[in-house]
Amino acid sequence: MDKENLKKLKKKVFDANIKLAGSGLIVSTFGNVSGIDRKAGAVAIKPSGIPYSDMKIDDMVLVSLSGEKIEEESPNPSSDTDTHLELYRNFAGIGGVAHTHSGYATAFAQAKMAIPCLGTTHADYFYGSVPVSEVIEDSCIKGDYELETGKLIVGTFKNRDYRNMNACLIACHGPFTWGDSPDDSVEYAIMLEHIAMLAHRSISLGGTIEDIKKTLLDRHYLRKHGKDAYYGQTGNYRM
Repeated sequence: MDKENLKKLKKKVFDANIKLAGSGLIVSTFGNVSGIDRKAGAVAIKPSGIPYSDMKIDDMVLVSLSGEKIEEESPNPSSDTDTHLELYRNFAGIGGVAHTHSGYATAFAQAKMAIPCLGTTHADYFYGSVPVSEVIEDSCIKGDYELETGKLIVGTFKNRDYRNMNACLIACHGPFTWGDSPDDSVEYAIMLEHIAMLAHRSISLGGTIEDIKKTLLDRHYLRKHGKDAYYGQTGNYRM
């Protein structure tokens, strides 16, 4: 394995975890971010139970896709590691995964409700309603719980495209998000919480609640993420 590339991976994952901690989505030590070097077959992830304020780059734990620690002297990886690994094994195009217990998104998960796509803010990031999984079976809870949680997400996406829906709510648990990089997965976690808040407030107002029109959904999502996307700048232009 290329040690320099693995150091860079640990730095990216550390930075993403610190960004997540600074986003306001984290309570106590809940939450974690990981990233993958697919060429090396290595995943870096937050260590288990260490406060964000105490973390250092070298605390990021490197594991193989089968879960073995690559550096024996490293701390224990996040307890959610097997969930992350299951996503990397099944969603071949992703480069980062984030998990939070953020307030509004977790409330939808606990209510076992998908987050409806009610407006264009949602449509700019997620192509339709954000799905919620089935409730995990007792046998899965008593078995390889974290692995089974990952399988629950993968099963929820059996007929969905993980590339245009970068989030899943685990019923009674909370959200997982993913993206091209660790930083990208955190951006989706931040936006997921925001659109969950908007949906909750919209529903609370008691007006006419219905999904956004598909024409409007397509326009907003595809102008940022479609093959002919035109949102943002091109080349080296900087604001």
